Amino acid sequence: MNDYPLFPMFLKLAGRRCVVVGAGALAESKIASLLDAGADVVVIAPEATPGVQELAGAGKLRWLNRPFAAGDLNEAFLVVAATGSPESDEAVFREGRQSGVLCNAVDDPPRCDFYYGAVVRRGPLQIAISTGGASPALAARLRRELEEQFGPEYQNWLLHLAERRREILAAHLSPEQKRQELEGMASRASFEQFIESSGQ
Repeated sequence: MNDYPLFPMFLKLAGRRCVVVGAGALAESKIASLLDAGADVVVIAPEATPGVQELAGAGKLRWLNRPFAAGDLNEAFLVVAATGSPESDEAVFREGRQSGVLCNAVDDPPRCDFYYGAVVRRGPLQIAISTGGASPALAARLRRELEEQFGPEYQNWLLHLAERRREILAAHLSPEQKRQELEGMASRASFEQFIESSGQ
């Protein structure tokens, strides 16, 4: 375990080169999450699942049909090592360290510069949970509980809040009035009123 706490952040990956080494079942969910974030995904593996091959055929990612080699992380922003082989993942991790590229070796915390959190997504709302690799099972359980607490209705409410926020910021109000309005519209009472009025 790391002696320091993790630094929580949400990264903008749109258009950034993200490499996934491995194209088996272990890699598929990682590839999907990178594509969802708009990353420029490059997959390096001599074999790939039908799902990865389909994504490559549709032009959604680039699949280099060969083993990982030195120099493959040039211009990469991050890399995910998901080969299923500790030796291969170690080689990817070493290359990442030498190249200054953030690395996540799946299910291998010592070879991770970052972790995938368990995430609840409701449109723009994202709630991420991390245990720093200590217990992914606990993170998954907390995600399930939060999914029940923050249902799909939060997506529509958040879109409503974004529209109202633009209106408030454009209004001729004092900074204090704007702050009060923004805080009020994000309250539990405001949420319940929205749900009632929208019939959700």
